[in-house]
Amino acid sequence: MLLYASWSDYKTREVSNRVWVIYAPIAAALTLTHLLLFAQSQLPLYALSFGVTAGLALLLFYTGSFGGADSKALMCIALSLPFAPLAVLTPILPNAVSPTSQILFPITIFSNAVLFAAFSGIYMIIRNLIWHKKTKTKFFPGSLASEGIGKKLMVLFTGYKMNICKVKEKWHFFPLEDVNDQNMELNRKLVIIPKDEGREKIIEHLSNAADAGKIEPYIWTTPGLPMLIFVLLGLITALTIGDFVWLLIRFFIGS
Repeated sequence: MLLYASWSDYKTREVSNRVWVIYAPIAAALTLTHLLLFAQSQLPLYALSFGVTAGLALLLFYTGSFGGADSKALMCIALSLPFAPLAVLTPILPNAVSPTSQILFPITIFSNAVLFAAFSGIYMIIRNLIWHKKTKTKFFPGSLASEGIGKKLMVLFTGYKMNICKVKEKWHFFPLEDVNDQNMELNRKLVIIPKDEGREKIIEHLSNAADAGKIEPYIWTTPGLPMLIFVLLGLITALTIGDFVWLLIRFFIGS
C-alpha cells in the first residue's frame, strides 16, 4: 500500500482516498485478529499506539505540516504495525530498538521519515549558496530583508530561487513569498507554510509585480516534497536498521 501511495505521491503529489479505505480496515482486521487470538493483554497498548499516532497525525495536518495523505498513512501504519515486529524482523544494528518502538512503533517510523526529509535541506542550502555565488544576487532583497532570521533560515533550507514563469508551469512548486502593493507601497513577505488553495493567487500577485518591474523575476519557491516516500523509507529503515533518533541519543550520551 505504501509503495503504491509513494509512487502516486511522486507522480501527482496526490493519493486517492481509495488507498486508505482499502488499507485501514484490512490492517485493523488483521491486527485485531492476531491480538485477540494470541495477545489480548496488548489490546490496551494497541489503542494507545493508535491514539497517540492519530493525535500526532491530526496535529501535523491541521498545522499545515503534513498533507492529508501523509496523516492518513501514519494512522494506517498505526493500525497495521502498532509495535515493532521483533519476532519477525530484528534490526541489524545492536541497541537500535528504542523503548518507543516497542509500544509506539509508528512514532519511530515518523521520526526516521523526518530525518530523511531533513536531509533534503542540506541539498537546498548548498544549491542556494552556489546560486548566490554565481549570480552575486541578494538572497532577500527589498522588504524581504526585514523578515526575521528564523523565517529566512526556514526558506533557505526548504526552497530556492526560481523564475516566476517556470513556477507557473510546474504545478508542484509553491511560492515561499507573496507581495502586496496596495496603497502605493510594495510589501514583499515570506510565506513559510504554502498551501494549495492560495497558490494561484500568490503567483498572480508575484507575476504582476515582476511584469511591472517592481520585483526581479526570480522568487523563492519550494517543490512539494513527496513526504510519503520519506515515510516509506522511514518504515524500511525502522524495520531493518532501527530507531535513528534513539541511536543518535545513545551516541551523544555515550551509551
